[in-house]
Amino acid sequence: MNELVPARPMIYLDYNATTPCAAEVVEAMLPYFSEKYGNAASKTHAYGWVADEAVAKARKQVADLIGAEAQEIVFTSGATESCNLALKGVAERYAVKGKHIITVNTEHKAVLDTCSHLEAQGAEVTYLPVLESGLIDMGMLAAAIRPDTILIAVMYANNETGVLQPIKEIGALAKQHQVLFFTDATQAVGKVPVNVQDEGIDLLALSAHKLYGPKGIGALYVRRKGPRVSMAAQIDGGGHERGFRSGTLNVPGIVGIGAACQLSAGLMEQEAVRQAAMREQLEQWIRGQESASINGETAPRLPHVCNFALPAFNGAEWVSKLNNKIAFSVGSACTSASNQPSHVLKAMGLSDELIKASLRFSLGRDTRPEQLVWVSGRMEQLIAEKKIKI
Repeated sequence: MNELVPARPMIYLDYNATTPCAAEVVEAMLPYFSEKYGNAASKTHAYGWVADEAVAKARKQVADLIGAEAQEIVFTSGATESCNLALKGVAERYAVKGKHIITVNTEHKAVLDTCSHLEAQGAEVTYLPVLESGLIDMGMLAAAIRPDTILIAVMYANNETGVLQPIKEIGALAKQHQVLFFTDATQAVGKVPVNVQDEGIDLLALSAHKLYGPKGIGALYVRRKGPRVSMAAQIDGGGHERGFRSGTLNVPGIVGIGAACQLSAGLMEQEAVRQAAMREQLEQWIRGQESASINGETAPRLPHVCNFALPAFNGAEWVSKLNNKIAFSVGSACTSASNQPSHVLKAMGLSDELIKASLRFSLGRDTRPEQLVWVSGRMEQLIAEKKIKI
């Protein structure tokens, strides 16, 4: 047996990093690996027709979850590709109108690194700071818009803190200035209600593995009217996905993301209430600990995310002491490997000491209240043992 595979019962509190593929999703996908294995682009026989029909169904399932039309969904390999396609595609297509993009210091690296790439290509990017709460200042955003601004890119929900930005207000402001609005909604879709029409969103990125679907499949919503958004393709060859993203469609993965979106639509409301109650239980314990603080506590947040500083130990020490007992994060899964302090918490004004002591617990469908009771009890025991040694 592989010793690296965690032995149960390890408590998993890292649902923002990834989620297990739901049984219903796996069941929906299985036939498309070996039985219904046609290429969705094959239009001359039943194998292709069956695959194409499955893709069409999934496209509608994804669209329904975010209030879009099926034709507005472009399938990608995941949210990182979706972010790249949105930012680079818009920057290239609208370069005649302008080269100015506005984003935020607390965005995911998929956005920040893409913006850096665009700057090297001649784009001008304004990086907005955030308040201590993690929220942007709408006045600063309005003041940053210029005649040559072509895109505003603001994350829907922060992956580290769960902070929810005022998306509807941003969408209205963008519309007022005739600027396109892109949001990386990877952590929000399937967790909280998202509606691209009501919120004035022109482009939106999402990923299946954050909402109990498979890894390696995502989507980009691209508005078709009011305004009709265009992009320059970043992958050429075959003209798939309305010419925006060429390549043979990953039919099993697409079926999976569709099933995951449909499942999330039915469970989202009840799970949000259940997980928020468990988080409040955890945060009541945190508030009772010496020098502890909850990052982003004063802002609207995702119901399942708790990012907190517990200075009894630094993050690495907590990982060591809770190893093989609890799976959690000291940052985002995409940046923790670099061992760099969280750029999100730094932007929120936290000291290096508090950043190093900060942990992220993200709950999920399999999380149970008794697990959090055990977790807080174990952490309290470790804190007490440290005080005794001192």
